[in-house]
Amino acid sequence: MIRLALTVVFAVCLSFGNEHPVAAAELTGKVTSPEEGAMEGVVVSARRDGSTIRVSVVTDAQGQYAFPAARIEPGSYTISIRAAGYDLDGPGAASVAAQKTTLDLKLKKTQNLAAQLTNADWMSSLPDAPARRGLASCTTCHTVQRILDSAYTADNFKELIPRMMRYGAMSKPNHPQIPPDRRATSAPQGEVLTRMAEYFASVNRSSGRTPSYALKTAPRPTGRATRVVMTEYELPRPEITEPHDVVVDRDGMVWYSDFGALFIGSLDPKSGKITEYSLPANKPGAPVGSLDLQIDHDGNLWTAMMYQAAIARLDPKTGKATAFPLPQEFDNPRVQIGMLDPRHAHVDGKVWFSEGGTRTFYRLDVASGKFEHIEPFKALPRGAPHGAYGISSDRQNNLWFMDFADRNVGRTDKTGATTIYPVPTPQSRPRRGHMTAGGQLVFAEFSADKVGVFDTRTEKFQEFPLAPHFAPYDAVMDRNGELWTGGMSTDTIARIDPKSGALVNYLLPMSTNVRRVFVDDTTTPVTFWVGNNHHGNIVKLEPMD
Repeated sequence: MIRLALTVVFAVCLSFGNEHPVAAAELTGKVTSPEEGAMEGVVVSARRDGSTIRVSVVTDAQGQYAFPAARIEPGSYTISIRAAGYDLDGPGAASVAAQKTTLDLKLKKTQNLAAQLTNADWMSSLPDAPARRGLASCTTCHTVQRILDSAYTADNFKELIPRMMRYGAMSKPNHPQIPPDRRATSAPQGEVLTRMAEYFASVNRSSGRTPSYALKTAPRPTGRATRVVMTEYELPRPEITEPHDVVVDRDGMVWYSDFGALFIGSLDPKSGKITEYSLPANKPGAPVGSLDLQIDHDGNLWTAMMYQAAIARLDPKTGKATAFPLPQEFDNPRVQIGMLDPRHAHVDGKVWFSEGGTRTFYRLDVASGKFEHIEPFKALPRGAPHGAYGISSDRQNNLWFMDFADRNVGRTDKTGATTIYPVPTPQSRPRRGHMTAGGQLVFAEFSADKVGVFDTRTEKFQEFPLAPHFAPYDAVMDRNGELWTGGMSTDTIARIDPKSGALVNYLLPMSTNVRRVFVDDTTTPVTFWVGNNHHGNIVKLEPMD
């Protein structure tokens, strides 16, 4: 996204003596444009020079914005905005000496709307065709815009698509990784490949023409969606760091898994300090990175190490990481351990995890180090595809899973017996979710653009629709019973009241590849956390109501 930068200089008043804290500087103003006058739903962001933290607020119906005084200290700041179709106008320099600073912002029509579109905007703008769906898979590693700004021909795409699909899901354009089981034949072939290649070439700039379709953008936030404060924390090496999962421990420390490197990281949200803890390498030469990150009953961090064929436990008190490699008889080039759940291991001493290559489960006995292999779909009728993605244990440490291959959620007990429960929407592809203390399994329906709730006691489903092309990856329920999810394609966080069906979409300050979502229930109101998997930062979203 292209933004013009605006520098605001605050005069710093120094106080002598530790009893005087640094003064806060409240920043407020109004956002207007010649076309609209006062503009609601404009994201205004402020980043102090030299800081790794950026704070954002949203303008109200009168075009007013206000940064809470506790979030802005005196100093020099860069201000940026997000409002599809607009850029900042004017010189943008101001020197303010007062504690309360008023800075009005004027916007002008952008000359490059294409650079401001979300992935969902692109999908809504493009001509509808079966091959359009193939573009959604590209957003695992990069934006749709990279494809549409390219000049590749259909013949070029026939060569490019198989190469792209050899890369693992933890890849980024500047950090590709090839899993050991991937071959060029893993990609679409024949007529399927031809249709994809021809469609991609028909909607990009390969002929040198301006695309004939109109660019569409989602409406800006209004009403309740403007009452929010968002904070972004930049991580070390943001160009390659991939914060896939983000969780908050009982002490308020934030932890994240790195999808592209052998680290677990911690963030002190008060200071912005980052600490990285190395994970042991188990398979030299295999892709690196971890996915699922969970906290057990004793406060230890556990993560799934994907192609390294291991799970790992981190003691946050000592900083020591211990790996539990998959036994040799179960290891092979297809192994990718993506999900695990140690949250109820204190019940029976067993940690569940899933292995995506063979679509099976394991239980690790932590005390003995022994592995129990479970084939959950072995006894089910043949023909229907099944493939567990997200997993979540219940209070008895039985496992529940999201069947990403089709339309189901399922339960596998300690004996390995599996029961399938079809979600009402066909081909909804439940992807990831979490079990509540009350026995409700909340999950994202990735291909249906919905959030689902399955009551494990009554065995009944509820479904809640989201915006088109939302592509929800994960979903969670907060302590108030509200549902939260994030769009992999929309750069928005959705909040749903299941009682009324009311939906609030919070627009994030920048392009954000959302994966795991987390709600901290210890704050009032609750606080939402997510990692920006493609841009190396962690986002905290604080609703004001």
